[in-house]
Amino acid sequence: MARIPSYQELRDTPAQGTPPGSSWGVFGADDQLGSLNFIEPLKRVQAAGLVRRGAVFNLDYPVNTFSPFPSGAREDAVHTIFQNNSNHRDEVIDRYYTQSSSQIDGLRHIRNPRYGFYGAVPDEEIVEGTAALGIQYWAESSIITRGVLVDVERSRRNDGRPIQQTTADPISVNDLKAALTAQAVRLEPGDALLVRTGWSAHFLAAPMDERQGLIGNLRSPGLEQSHEMVEFLWDNGISIVAADNIALEVMPPLDTSPFRYTDDDQKTSRGVSNGGMMHRALIPLLGYAIGELWALDQLASDCAADGLYDFMLVAKPMNLVGGVGTPANAVAIK
Repeated sequence: MARIPSYQELRDTPAQGTPPGSSWGVFGADDQLGSLNFIEPLKRVQAAGLVRRGAVFNLDYPVNTFSPFPSGAREDAVHTIFQNNSNHRDEVIDRYYTQSSSQIDGLRHIRNPRYGFYGAVPDEEIVEGTAALGIQYWAESSIITRGVLVDVERSRRNDGRPIQQTTADPISVNDLKAALTAQAVRLEPGDALLVRTGWSAHFLAAPMDERQGLIGNLRSPGLEQSHEMVEFLWDNGISIVAADNIALEVMPPLDTSPFRYTDDDQKTSRGVSNGGMMHRALIPLLGYAIGELWALDQLASDCAADGLYDFMLVAKPMNLVGGVGTPANAVAIK
C-alpha cells in the first residue's frame, strides 16, 4: 500500500476539493471500502497464523437482546415460523433492524452535516435500490484480519478507576494505551480494534426500569470525542473499531467535542441527536467501519487466562445492496 497521509496531514493539507480531516481520494476516487482498505491480502495470511488452538468465540448477541433499545429508535423484531405443508417450515422476520444488536455501521449510516456522505456521494443516491456506499461492498470483501482486544474495563478496574457504567464516562487515548501496555500487545496496520467497556453486561443485568430509563436519557461510557482519538485510530491503520457499548463513543457526547456544528443539532422524534458525535468524522470523512454492542466478555476472559490478546477476526456483513448497516456476524478464533 502506498504511503497513507497522517490524520494531521489530512487536517492541515487536504487534497484539493476535499474536506479537512477526510480521506476522500486516498484509496481512489470511487472508493467504497473506506477503512477496510487497510486490510491487505498478507494481513489475512497473518491473521490465519494466529489460530493456535482452534477456539472460537462468538461476538454476536442474539437478536432482540437489547430490549427496549436504549436509543428508543429501534423496535424488537418479530419472528414468525410458518408452513406450506406438514413437512415444511419457513420463517419471516418483521420489523428487523439490522443495527439493533451486535452490528456494524456502514458508510450510508451517517453523513457529515457540512460535507455530506463519504466521498461526496450525493444524498439522492442514498436510497433503496442504489448501490453507492452500500453494505454489499463490505460483504464482497468480508472482514478477515488480526483482531486485538483492548480490555479497558479490566485495565481501569485494576488501576482503581473502574468505568462508571451509568454515566458518560469517557475512555481516553491514554486509557487505550495503558490497557495495551498492560496486555503487552502492539497495534499493527490493518488490525481490528475491539474495545471492552463492560457496558453490555451491565445493561443486560439491569432491571427493566433502569433499561427503560435510558430511553431519551442515554448515558454510556465510550471513546472520548477528540481529534486525538481519531488520530490514534487512523494513524495506527485500524481497519474497524468495535466496542461492547451502545455507540462506541461516550454518550451523550462531551461538551468539549470538536465535532459540533452550530446549525446541525436537529431535534428528532425518535432516537438521539447526532450533535457532537465522533461518528461524523469517522464514517463520512474517513470511511470508518464502526462496530457496536459486540459480545466481548467471553473472549476477554480467555485472553486474560492465556495472556494472548490477538487473534483471527472474521466478520461477514449482510449482502444487501444499498444496506445502511449489518449484523456483525463476527467471530474471534484463537
